[in-house]
Amino acid sequence: MAKMLALDCEAHSAPAGPTAAIEINNISKRFVSALGEIVALDRVSFDVYPQEFLSIIGPSGCGKSTLLGLIAELEAPSAGSIRIGGMPPSRARLARQVGLVFQDAVLLPWRTVEENVALPFEVMKIPEDQCRDQIAQALKLVKLDGFENRFPHELSGGMRQRLGIARALSFDPQILLMDEPFGALDAITRDKMTIELLNIWEQRKKTVVFITHSITEAVFLSDRVVVMTPRPGRIRAVIDNHLPRPRTLAMRDEPAFTATARQLREFLEYD
Repeated sequence: MAKMLALDCEAHSAPAGPTAAIEINNISKRFVSALGEIVALDRVSFDVYPQEFLSIIGPSGCGKSTLLGLIAELEAPSAGSIRIGGMPPSRARLARQVGLVFQDAVLLPWRTVEENVALPFEVMKIPEDQCRDQIAQALKLVKLDGFENRFPHELSGGMRQRLGIARALSFDPQILLMDEPFGALDAITRDKMTIELLNIWEQRKKTVVFITHSITEAVFLSDRVVVMTPRPGRIRAVIDNHLPRPRTLAMRDEPAFTATARQLREFLEYD
């Protein structure tokens, strides 16, 4: 059965071990509008370890996506600090350490599959002849080789999400941040994509931070699960997931899986 590491809302870290890939230290985020101040995150602390698959789960509006955006340096925290590989997020980004996958694949419809994957290299001003092999490898990894000259509207929903993952992995970042990438997919495609993602993770051994609303998805994918409270988002618990790898969809019917899912559900129903 999963091990409960925390119950309260104070700072929590992973068990002692290797140097953290991501350190989130006492992060708070406040937004000010004409209607007043909204506290999205309040004193959030935890570590993510190299090659770990860590999921973050919590109710809508608890600040999960905000937290991911702070790690990706899409915005700045109101308080606290984040370090990636010992560096501030700005340096980690310049060092090409972080890839980002959104719920919507955010593809450019006028560009082919290959041209969409090439976009990060263009932003980095890397010549085409220096990135051609990496683009081909990324497309092969997500099983889109042979679709290089297709356009996004010619792809299924699952294929578009795989294309988004290929783009994020194309420049070989050490960390992959994923914001509910399968949330808009139907149940059958979502199951297929979780298997595909695990296969990619097992091949590349990236550090993954994965946002989800799905308890089943969190248990199936993760080494650990961070459970957040309703807004303002705080850490309610950090759960170790001891399910063996490699994982199969059939494992979702096993007692250990259902016990871990039940524990997560109890935390989410705490209020």
